[in-house]
Amino acid sequence: MGSPRASFRPASSSLPALLAALSLLCAAPGPGAHAQTARKPSPYENQQQLRIGDDAPASAPDAPRAAPPSAGKIENRAEFDRLARVYNPGTPLEMPHVLFVIDRERANRLYFLDTPRYALHENFVRQRGLMPGMDKATLIAQYKAPKRRFLFGTLSWQQDLPGYTYEFWEGDRLTPELLRLADATLRPAFYDALRFKTNSTLHEETARQTGLAYVTQEALLREQTFLPLNTGRAQGRLRIVASVDDTPDLSPTDIVVLDEVPAALPPVAGLVTQRPSTLLSHVNLLAKGWRIPNAYVRDAVAALRRHDGQWVELTVAGDGYRVTPADPSAAPERPPAARTLPKPDLSMRALKPLDALAARDSRHCGVKAANLGALKKALPPLAGVPDGFCIPFAQYAGFIAGLDIPGRVAALERRADFIADANVRRAELAALRRQIEQAPPDAELARAWRELWQARLQGRGVFVRSSSNSEDLPGFSGAGLYTTVPNVTQPDALARAVQAVWASVYNFEAYEARRAAGIGHDAVAMAVLVQQAVPSDSSGVMITRDPFDAGRRFVTYISAKRGLGIKVVEGKRQAEQVMYSSWSKAVQVLSRSAEDTQLVADTAGGVREVPIGDGRQVLDDALVARLAAVGRKVKQALGGSADQDIEWAAVGDDILVLQARPYVDGSR
Repeated sequence: MGSPRASFRPASSSLPALLAALSLLCAAPGPGAHAQTARKPSPYENQQQLRIGDDAPASAPDAPRAAPPSAGKIENRAEFDRLARVYNPGTPLEMPHVLFVIDRERANRLYFLDTPRYALHENFVRQRGLMPGMDKATLIAQYKAPKRRFLFGTLSWQQDLPGYTYEFWEGDRLTPELLRLADATLRPAFYDALRFKTNSTLHEETARQTGLAYVTQEALLREQTFLPLNTGRAQGRLRIVASVDDTPDLSPTDIVVLDEVPAALPPVAGLVTQRPSTLLSHVNLLAKGWRIPNAYVRDAVAALRRHDGQWVELTVAGDGYRVTPADPSAAPERPPAARTLPKPDLSMRALKPLDALAARDSRHCGVKAANLGALKKALPPLAGVPDGFCIPFAQYAGFIAGLDIPGRVAALERRADFIADANVRRAELAALRRQIEQAPPDAELARAWRELWQARLQGRGVFVRSSSNSEDLPGFSGAGLYTTVPNVTQPDALARAVQAVWASVYNFEAYEARRAAGIGHDAVAMAVLVQQAVPSDSSGVMITRDPFDAGRRFVTYISAKRGLGIKVVEGKRQAEQVMYSSWSKAVQVLSRSAEDTQLVADTAGGVREVPIGDGRQVLDDALVARLAAVGRKVKQALGGSADQDIEWAAVGDDILVLQARPYVDGSR
């Protein structure tokens, strides 16, 4: 079964609201495979197929069929196929499935439904007269109550295993007794071996208690050979690249095939990796912002070797990908549209404590710092924000003007070789960064930074982070483009860290991303956030909706690893990924962490890597639910309309928010 979905917004917590959340109501044929969550969408999402609301009947007429409405046994594959509805037919994600109903009041009588005829289990129950006059409360109980008359589930063919599984809605409060009953009823009536498929952590625990063989959603996802990280279409020269760092000539017309998601990437036309990673790595967030297709394809290098060096069209859809030869001369010219950045206010030079910042202070300190200032006041007692202070745009502008950096950049941009050759830009930008980083600090400014650090943060370790006017914006996140200096502990290192962040305006990937987005480099200003380091037990990123489906705003997606969160956003190895539904109250595990080490703060400054003990689980269900509640509060505090991409940390029983920015979804 899949997660609940709905394409309407109920007026209250009425029956339609609950029913829209019931993923065991199975699939309506249509676009979007949702392979990445191994689930089937509800027919409630397709209002042309089925309209159910407060004033509508709780069942809809089903398509007429010559076949019998149900069967008590399935004795071969032909009988299964006759009863099945097929999800994603003709694609690598094809999944035939049959609804079943077990009537406990009639000696556990089993019905395998003619599933194309019955969109919902309840339709069958009503139309066959099994429970005349069933009211809303009784119907709701059939989907989730431990004590109920009917068990509603689905039996599916999983070609990636391969094998058959049976399952229940993620919100079903399935007990060991009900699971044993379902298993004992289904096995004698089905011609092949069956395994129970869990759709929540509660289901996993129930299966363990019964001792039954089961398969998890995570196990199914591991078997998938394709995951669409960002859908879309692009033309470009396909290049199989061993390492981004060793390929300095990547261009915006390249479609890059890599072994794994890199830590940083200049703008490209498309991206394919042959190792899965977290959806919320900085590179994947940039792909969304750039609106480029991005996919995980198992054995991509071997599969696409014949296209290496050729001009192709890459299409990434929800149910598969396609690479076809293309004519470069026919490729449309798409010059970037000019984008106007928020104009920095350079009149305010004073340092600003975080709790003195509000949303309006983004004109002095950038959106990142201003958002955290607003959240520091709004989140307690649900969560906190580590204390810190902002070094405003004006101090950056004065420092780089004294070095004549704007003049040097203007001169570079008049050079034909700088415009035409990425290698020249890379070298010249590195020289600019060195000039900024190695320049003598302004003694007065550096003293003020140290004094506030000592007075406000007691000289404890701090993260020195960017808060420019060219990141955390609607339509352009700038994720990972600028430098963060972690765990600065020595007074003389603070000024060097601030200048490193200032210099990162001219990081090659940042410059190239702005260039591709039509952002003028002379309009960029860099404020700096000096923020207390926290000894995270776990940390990560969450999005306040399902990132695979914009309609599922009752879902929170969370990725997590142990220790400091740097490894989550790098995306090098797969993070723990879970989804929490505020309707079903269920936690669904998409992956457990693949890390065998974690990052911790070093007392001498910086971070170090230490081994992780046994066990891959990072978050328990209680912390997942608390994080989802924090996410909802963050979204509300920042206006309530834009979904948020939130960096968080857990320290003991406390949840801390480290960053919140609009979630940019560039799927197309």
